Amino acid sequence: METKFEPVMSGRRAPVAPLPTMSSGAGDATLPISQNAVLRNTYWLLALSMLPTVAGAFVGMQFNFAAVFRSAPIMAPLLMFAAMLGSLFVVTRLRNSAWGVVALLGFTFIAGVFLTPILTVAAGFRNGGQLVALAGGMTAAIFFAMATIATVTKKDFSFMGKFLMVGLVLLIVASLANLFFQVPALSLTISAIAVLLFSAYILYDVSRIVGGGETNYVMATLGLFLNIYNLFISLLNILLAFTGQRE
Repeated sequence: METKFEPVMSGRRAPVAPLPTMSSGAGDATLPISQNAVLRNTYWLLALSMLPTVAGAFVGMQFNFAAVFRSAPIMAPLLMFAAMLGSLFVVTRLRNSAWGVVALLGFTFIAGVFLTPILTVAAGFRNGGQLVALAGGMTAAIFFAMATIATVTKKDFSFMGKFLMVGLVLLIVASLANLFFQVPALSLTISAIAVLLFSAYILYDVSRIVGGGETNYVMATLGLFLNIYNLFISLLNILLAFTGQRE
């Protein structure tokens, strides 16, 4: 049975007025120093967050966490969803203190543990390791492409916010419904839509950082991490369905 994770999203802060810019002397391409610092800190923290994610996945594999999902295919994902929402709440409450970074890294560890079921499924394919690597590479390529577009063009993509939120709510509802119906075609459709949705969210979130709409690098990192996390899972679901080679 294919394992499907429900997308989880942090709260979005309302856009604020752009900060004063300082010219770098290279034409009209300017970026506020404070916004540049937020973007830089976000990327560093995002890279750091991958370490506890990998550690969490390793721990989950060692303790055979996937067996919990096999024994309770409906209740386990619901409990996972609740646990991640609780962790998101903690990160949000602590976002303005140094403990916010600790909470964020703890959240990414939990997220890594919850990758165990899909990684266990991949391990059952002859080319499972290659597909995991391919999904990771595709996720990285999409992230860098979307982030580059948002950073270089500096275009305001805030108009996408309402459409993306509606799409996310519908995606979560469809994912929760499919826990009960277990329709393979619907699962693949959800994954395909999720790839498009979270790719667009990367563009939207980086644009908000560049434009000054997000000034807290803990929350900025959390948003981008969730985009990457769900994008990776969705890509891996699709790759396993179409190119997985069973033993």
